[in-house]
Amino acid sequence: MQMLRRAWIDRTVFAAFAVREVDGQSIDDAIADADEKLVCVFFWGIDCFNCDMAKKAMLARPDPIQAFDLVWLHANVYAHPELGQRFGLHGIPVFMFFQNGKKLGRATGWHGPQFEAAVANARLKAAGKPIA
Repeated sequence: MQMLRRAWIDRTVFAAFAVREVDGQSIDDAIADADEKLVCVFFWGIDCFNCDMAKKAMLARPDPIQAFDLVWLHANVYAHPELGQRFGLHGIPVFMFFQNGKKLGRATGWHGPQFEAAVANARLKAAGKPIA
């Protein structure tokens, strides 16, 4: 009898940043619940090396991430593949930004300066200003 390996999920980053889990049924309501705040949805997957590296990088420098003042959501796209299809994901991790239900941008992978620029551009777009 073959034993299936059950993946261990490190949820430390989700607790550290108060990241709410969403799925295909709850994502729209969760984004709407944020009102005027900028929402970041972290699309990830179990046993995804790059996703784990992103989590570790976020935990290594939490203060700058907290300073973004984002509403954080997360979705495991391996468990909810309909989200990958809906949002056109071809790889993970992906961070997508929303405000008032409108998609404002995305960052692929985790690279501190790239993520920071994606947040800044999402805020500019939300304000109707040209992005950098």
